[in-house]
Amino acid sequence: MNVLPFEKQVQVISALTEGCSIRSTERLTGANRNTVMSLGLRVGDGCARLHDRLMRDLNVGIIECDEQWDFIAKKQKRVRDGDPKEFGDVWLHVAISATHKAVISYVVGKRDGRYTQELAMDLRTRILNRPQITADGYAPYIGAIEAAFGTDVDFATITKKYVGDSNLPDAAHRYSPGHVSGVERTVIRGRPDPENISTSYVERFNLSTRMASRRFTRLTNGYSKKFENHRAAVALWIAFYNFCRVHETLRCSPAMAIGVTDHVWTIGELIAAALESITPPPLPRPTSDLTLRPAPPKLRLIVGRGGKGTNKP
Repeated sequence: MNVLPFEKQVQVISALTEGCSIRSTERLTGANRNTVMSLGLRVGDGCARLHDRLMRDLNVGIIECDEQWDFIAKKQKRVRDGDPKEFGDVWLHVAISATHKAVISYVVGKRDGRYTQELAMDLRTRILNRPQITADGYAPYIGAIEAAFGTDVDFATITKKYVGDSNLPDAAHRYSPGHVSGVERTVIRGRPDPENISTSYVERFNLSTRMASRRFTRLTNGYSKKFENHRAAVALWIAFYNFCRVHETLRCSPAMAIGVTDHVWTIGELIAAALESITPPPLPRPTSDLTLRPAPPKLRLIVGRGGKGTNKP
């Protein structure tokens, strides 16, 4: 089996994390598009495991939560009966540290209470202290944060007011041409600091995602066609954002700022760590002192001329 050289793997992953599409990565690196997709899937799955293993036991004071829209294969209004359940709208639910700019927790799925609950529960397992959390006006956050944190949280929501969009549903505001006329801050639990009730940093992260991941770029044909590939692409982007990308304000990577690592990772380090996290453990050695001996040679049956009932020359 042919194995892509490691230097070529670095080139492929570097292109994908800089917003290149599958086909443009193929043209830039010379690797076949199927190889590009296969490598992206493997490294992305490894990055998901890497994030789950490293982003734990954190002390984070201020957290912002938000959801980012995308779609699989076709937009929701184009979905027909008989299409796979994964087709249609898909959302990236994310929670970041406002101080460290690091992605603490994320979930890829539909925009409903189930995935909001999953995000809150996952966030609770990763932090040690009592945090202040701000989310947008999406209603399921209230029950999800309460179920995950109980009273050990300072929680508030922030809702933007749009000019001329009062009759639109909540999800439609982000696509409407109206202008923000003001914000409404509502304290749900505890005593959050009013100055830190904001979702500005997580919304800036959403912009970075749209610019750095081709699958999130609007009005192109680079959108995901399969859910598993989309989830792997999200994991790859978030791992790159946390460990390899230097934040302009922090002057270091978010993972360095939050204390998970002590240096900015290279793409090579990220690939090696990701692929190591999905490598199966070696088989245990036998404990007995048996000496292995070569197997006896196999017998071969040879059919020659002549035999019973034949005439001799």
